[in-house]
Amino acid sequence: MSTTTISHIGTPITNEERSKRLIDAGAYWGEIISKDTANAQLTYKVKGSGIGSVATKVQAGQHIFDIDEPAGLAGDDTAASPVEIALGALIACQVVVYRLYAQNLGIAINEISALAEGDLDVRGLFGIDPNIRPGFSEIRLTVHIAGPDTEERYQELRRVVDANCPVLDLFANPTPIRVNLIANR
Repeated sequence: MSTTTISHIGTPITNEERSKRLIDAGAYWGEIISKDTANAQLTYKVKGSGIGSVATKVQAGQHIFDIDEPAGLAGDDTAASPVEIALGALIACQVVVYRLYAQNLGIAINEISALAEGDLDVRGLFGIDPNIRPGFSEIRLTVHIAGPDTEERYQELRRVVDANCPVLDLFANPTPIRVNLIANR
């Protein structure tokens, strides 16, 4: 492996450091799940409050960020929109899962990037046409990988990632949702 330093959010990391983190994470989860399969169950909690015209201040653990809409959707365009954040979550999850399974399968990734495009018809959002869904009608995801392995190995990796990426699963399959509204309390 190369000792190239990779720039990322926060401090730089080498390929060897990333590899160690991925191996350590797999070992950690393997150990605690082998003790009790209930340890595999995670619950994520994210909360948000309305700010500005239609923006939301979101708190996810220790991270706080804003989500807004462009002016054409009544926003101030101070941050990415909810659907852009959703596409960003898909890309981020893909990068994580590609790196995780590349490590597990012994496939080298020198560089990885992704592009997600989603088509949304606002007639569904605004209730203009009840036959048009308010969400994406199609999402196109393109992942670019550079590395020394063969096309066949990267396609093998893709199949494994497609089967195991949590956010891809959210987009590809219905997920039961319970909505509770608490008013005037």
